[in-house]
Amino acid sequence: MDAENRYMDAENRYMDAQNRYMRVMVDTNILVSAILSSTGRMHTLICYIAAKYSLVLSSYVIDELLEVTRRKFKHKIDAVDTLLCQIPYELVYSPQSPQSGLFDIRDEKDYPVLYSAIASDVDVFITGDKDFDEISVERPEIITATMFWEKY
Repeated sequence: MDAENRYMDAENRYMDAQNRYMRVMVDTNILVSAILSSTGRMHTLICYIAAKYSLVLSSYVIDELLEVTRRKFKHKIDAVDTLLCQIPYELVYSPQSPQSGLFDIRDEKDYPVLYSAIASDVDVFITGDKDFDEISVERPEIITATMFWEKY
């Protein structure tokens, strides 16, 4: 291997390590879409993030996922177990009483979701919920699944 190829190989390994360090949290709606279709775009997104980056899930989002699945998609509860058992992810705890006033959001049920992302210092938060569109926080970057695919 010549010097240029060794340099490119080292640079690629460095970029892979940097990408793995990027911590990405997903909202409940992304996980619900992933369990509804194991061959769909959101399932592919979850698997891609888990393989290339560091997937972060909050305890609040997992609880909400289970509640929504039990209420609306009872036949998919096994898919939740399968997804959460098969993909690697970091679990972060969502406080029962998050600090208020960090940002304004229309739906108060969404506050603990973004609060968990901020408190756990993730880099990117992916959601399909329009209530997050107008929120301006320094970190994390709040984007849609489509925006994530385009950018990363």
